[in-house]
Amino acid sequence: MPIKNKRIVILSEVELKKTIARLTSEIIEKVKNLDNLLLVGIPTRGIDLAEVLEKELCFKTGLKIKKGTIDPTFYRDDQHRVGTRLIKATDIPTPIEKQEILLIDDVIYTGRTIRAAMDALYSWGRPQRVMLLVMVDRGHRELPIQPDFCGKKVSTSKHESISLRLKKIDNEDGVFLE
Repeated sequence: MPIKNKRIVILSEVELKKTIARLTSEIIEKVKNLDNLLLVGIPTRGIDLAEVLEKELCFKTGLKIKKGTIDPTFYRDDQHRVGTRLIKATDIPTPIEKQEILLIDDVIYTGRTIRAAMDALYSWGRPQRVMLLVMVDRGHRELPIQPDFCGKKVSTSKHESISLRLKKIDNEDGVFLE
């Protein structure tokens, strides 16, 4: 009988909440005009993380921050390697010209998802600036892409995986190495 790998807690529920609070403070500090900010979540967990960040930003600033989603599936150059999943509809609620875009994903690994998301985003127009927020940077980059905002850096092997779990979907909050 195979031995099941043990799940390791990277961020507990309390640590995840603190990390989200820190990240939103960093966003407020770095983005001069929050009215120009558009949060864009990348499927799957980036969409849910964008929602959490939007609520925290609203709580801290009183401003309703615009948010949308972008699915980079058809822009990937490694489709054969990563396979396919159910496509999420891209929803960009405002013209992106002159917007400061904050791409949001749960984990950055090779950088290929982010590159594909940027390609997809630029098919909608040319924003003023594009920034990247990830909850976990696990290294192993294949492209020169680095997050502007990062919850935690975690060294992993290529055979491990990291998952962001959110209470709304998973009935628990935290980040786990599996």
